[in-house]
Amino acid sequence: MLFFLCFYKGFCTINPEEDPNNIVDEMLFEIRAVQREYAIKRELIFLHLQQANSLLQNAKTTDEKVDLLIQKDAFSTELEFLKNSELRDISKIRYIKGLQIIKLLYEKTLSLDHHFAAVSTLRDVNNISNPNNYPEFVEMKDKLKTTQDKRTGFDLPSLLNSNIYTSVVYSFVSMFTNTNTSKAEKDNGLKEVECILDFTLRMHNDLNTIYFETAFLQKKNENISEAIKELFKEYTKPLEYSTSLEDCRKSDDWDAVRKNLDTYLATLDKTLEDNSKLDAARNLQINLEFPVDRLLQFITEYNNFINEGVNFYEKFQIMLSS
Repeated sequence: MLFFLCFYKGFCTINPEEDPNNIVDEMLFEIRAVQREYAIKRELIFLHLQQANSLLQNAKTTDEKVDLLIQKDAFSTELEFLKNSELRDISKIRYIKGLQIIKLLYEKTLSLDHHFAAVSTLRDVNNISNPNNYPEFVEMKDKLKTTQDKRTGFDLPSLLNSNIYTSVVYSFVSMFTNTNTSKAEKDNGLKEVECILDFTLRMHNDLNTIYFETAFLQKKNENISEAIKELFKEYTKPLEYSTSLEDCRKSDDWDAVRKNLDTYLATLDKTLEDNSKLDAARNLQINLEFPVDRLLQFITEYNNFINEGVNFYEKFQIMLSS
């Protein structure tokens, strides 16, 4: 059980190569690099604009002024194109890093699912809190049953006999009302099981709490896993990629997602080059950004789940330490 407890706490201490924060750091680094690159390009265009404005003020002929105005318009168009291209490149980075995070978080939910599969083992561990599973206690009850006074004694129904509280109470009542056994025999019988009774009665509620709350966390992890699958479906919908997350993982089809992304971005680039289709380009841009925003919301939900699990396990540790 202690190993089971430490596994979850160890799970929450993420290896650097498996840390989603590292992916976020990489994303921020790449975005800043793109922003610096486009800042340099914009600075050059601003210089050309300043030169055009200066020349326009000193232009003598109408032809010169028209040419300079055309140049200014071209520079303004180029600035708008750079702005859209920068947003496109940043969206690509965010999307790819988001895909990596989805992949990583899905792997973590699968790992937790394997971890929570030990709940069946916990059920066996939970049996140690029931005195009816100890041969010494069962033997004492059998002795009491065979030596009890049939006129004053009574048999406990099987259902109540399996309940630790009624079983223990019944055993004590039988022991102290049994006139066919001596005081010394009663004392010896009690000494044989006193440690078992002390331990099981103290731990029964705690072990039950650990078992059922772990089962609760297992169910929440299943819900998180389903949420990731649905998120992946929405995430790849703009790319017209219809394979489920589970099948994508099994067939290692991540490159196909990247190819669909490249195709989508190529369409976006063509749309950006046509000034008459800027609205369509914005829609394509929004369709790419929206699933990323959904991912950010999900990460908050996932972190809340992990923090909740940590709190549960810290409580379990206190129970087990006692």
